[in-house]
Amino acid sequence: MNLEINDVYQLDIPSRRSDNAAVTEFTIIALLAVAVFLLAGFTLLLFRGKRSSAPRARKGNRDREAIVREANRALSQNPKDAGALQTLADLYFTEQAWDKAYKTYAALVDICATNPDLDSHTINLRHGLCALELKQYEVAYKSLVFARSLNAEGFDLNYGLGVLEYRRKAYEKAVSLLRAAHEESPEHIGTTRYLAQALYKIKKYNDAIGLLRRLVDVQPDDKEALFVLGQAYFELGQEEQAARIFSHLRTDPAFGPRSALLAGTIRLKHKQYEKAQTDFELGLRHEQIHPDVAIELRYRLAGAYTKTQQLSKALGLLDQIQDARPAYKDVPQQIGRMRELASNKNLQTFLVAGSSEFVALCRKVTDNFFPQARVKVTDVSVTRNEYADILAEVETSSWVDLILFRYIRTTGQVGELALRDFHARLKDLKAGRGFCLTAGTFTDAATQFVEARLIDLIDKEQLVKILNRVA
Repeated sequence: MNLEINDVYQLDIPSRRSDNAAVTEFTIIALLAVAVFLLAGFTLLLFRGKRSSAPRARKGNRDREAIVREANRALSQNPKDAGALQTLADLYFTEQAWDKAYKTYAALVDICATNPDLDSHTINLRHGLCALELKQYEVAYKSLVFARSLNAEGFDLNYGLGVLEYRRKAYEKAVSLLRAAHEESPEHIGTTRYLAQALYKIKKYNDAIGLLRRLVDVQPDDKEALFVLGQAYFELGQEEQAARIFSHLRTDPAFGPRSALLAGTIRLKHKQYEKAQTDFELGLRHEQIHPDVAIELRYRLAGAYTKTQQLSKALGLLDQIQDARPAYKDVPQQIGRMRELASNKNLQTFLVAGSSEFVALCRKVTDNFFPQARVKVTDVSVTRNEYADILAEVETSSWVDLILFRYIRTTGQVGELALRDFHARLKDLKAGRGFCLTAGTFTDAATQFVEARLIDLIDKEQLVKILNRVA
C-alpha cells in the first residue's frame, strides 16, 4: 500500500512542475508585451513632442509679431495710445532693446500727467534705466530722481541713481544709494564695484578694502578694482601691500603708467633707488600715457637718477620736462642745481653721494677748517642720511676747544627748530662751540636764534668756497 501511494506522488510531482512552467512562460510573455506597448507609446509621445516644439516656437514668434503689429496699428490711428505704447515699451525693455524702449517710454512720460491710469513710477524708472544704458546721463538722472520721489524703494532705482551720483562726484549720496542696493542684492558685481569706489572717494578706506577684496576674489581680472585696492592700502600706510599690487599692474595698458608711478614713489620713499628707477622706466615704456602722468614719471625718475649720481640722465629728463611745461614744480631750480653739481664734484658728493662718501668729505672739511690746527675727531654720527655731526678736539697756537660740526644735506632753508636741536646737542656733548654748514640758506629766525650763542652759520656760498679748498 505504501508503495502505491509513493508511486502516485512520484507521478503527480512532474505534472505540477509542468503546470508551473507553463504559467511562468505565459507571465513572461505578457510582461514583454506590456513593455513593448509602453515603449511604443513613449516613443510616439516623444516623436509628437519633437514635431510640435518647432511649431510652438514659431507660434511664439507669430504671437510677438502679432502683438507688435497690433500695437503699431493702434498707434497709427492714435500716436498717444497708452495701451499700445505700454505694450511695446515693456516688450522692448524685456528684450533689452534699449534704444526702442527708451523712445517708447519717453512717449509714455509725456502723457503720464494726463493719464492717471499709467504707472508713472515704473515708466520714469524704466525710462531712466534705458537712458543710463544709452549713456544719456542727464536724462537718466532726471527720470530716476522723479521716480524716486514717487517711490524710493527698489534695487534698480537705487543702483541706477547711485551710479549717476557717483558719476556726478556726489560720493556721499552715491554711498547711501548703493548701500541700499547692496543690501538688497549683495552679490551684484556692479553695485559692489561702485560702492567700493565711492567709499574710497570719501576716504572710508577700510570699508572700501573689504568690498574690493571680495570683488577681486570673484573677478581676479578686474584691474580697476585691483588698482583702487592698491590705492586704499597706500592711503592707510600699508605700503607693502600697495607696492605688491602696483608692481603687478605695471605692465597693464590702462593702469600700468599710474601703477608704475605709485610703486616707484613708495620705493623712492624707502630709498630703494634702483628699484624705483625700474618702476618709473617701465611706466614710461607704455605707448598711451596721460600727459600729467608722463611728466610726473619723468620728474620722479630724475630724482631717482640724482640719488644714484646719474646726473646727466637726470638733467636730460629735467630738460624734457621744461620743454613741455616750463614752470613745472621746481624744475628750473633743479636744472640749475644739476648743472652746478655737474661742475663741482665735492658739492655733488655733499648733496647726493652715499653716506660713507658724504661722511668722508665732512671729515676732510673738519680737518682743514682751521688752518694749521691739530684736529682730533672723537665722534661721528649720521641721522637718516640728512645730516652728519662730527665732534672734534681742535688745538691751535692760541686756543684749544671741543667743537661740534653739523653738515646739513639740503639746498633749502634751515630754520630755527633745526638750530635749537643743534644747540641742545652742543650742551649734551659739552662742546664749547658749534658750526652749522648747509648747501642751502638759513631763515631769519635761525639767524636771530644764534646771535647770542656760540654757533656759527655757514650757508651755501661759504660752503662752496670751503669745498673748493678741500683736495
